[in-house]
Amino acid sequence: MLFDLDGVLVDSMAVIEGQIRLWALRYRLDPDSVVELSRGRRDEDIVRAAAPFLDVETEVLRIQQYELDGANLVRARAGAIALTSQLPPLAWAVVTSGRRVVACARMAAAGLLIPRTLVTAEDVDAGKPAPDGYLMAARWLDVPPEDCVVFEDAPAGVAAARSAGMRVIGVLGSVPPRALDAETIVSDLSTVMANRADSTIELSLPAVAGPPEHEKS
Repeated sequence: MLFDLDGVLVDSMAVIEGQIRLWALRYRLDPDSVVELSRGRRDEDIVRAAAPFLDVETEVLRIQQYELDGANLVRARAGAIALTSQLPPLAWAVVTSGRRVVACARMAAAGLLIPRTLVTAEDVDAGKPAPDGYLMAARWLDVPPEDCVVFEDAPAGVAAARSAGMRVIGVLGSVPPRALDAETIVSDLSTVMANRADSTIELSLPAVAGPPEHEKS
């Protein structure tokens, strides 16, 4: 089970949008456009796309400081702590477009366990929608991609998981359901039940939209 962080495990989207708007306004960029561009993407990819005339490394550090300053405002999404705390350490991972220091700060503030397998922006050459992060998590867990189920809230993340050959469960909260091209969509992780059976985990998913209601990994 592979989880995106922001919008899936932690309720951070309002904080992130505020930080991105501050950064955009600093350079007189259209904040709405930059926020839309930022969903599910690494800070360096946001800078390259929104302001290619700026120094990427400098701006990534600037955005990172905004993110660290607001990390204490982040809370766990419904069901996130209960679900991840019952999973075996080698059965799940977090794959985030955020940087490691920011991801750890947000998980700590939300009261979440920091998983053994945590793939962050620094670990990959290409961020979402490229599949690199999810494929790396599968390798580190020694699990074939086709046996992985990904929980995502952003179109870029869904595209990354699909490119990796993985099944996708969309989590609502960041974009409308129609924007998530996922096999199943849930309102949050409180609706997800994980039952261990031998070498598999069976997921029970009361779906908000999209078939089917059960996936196995």
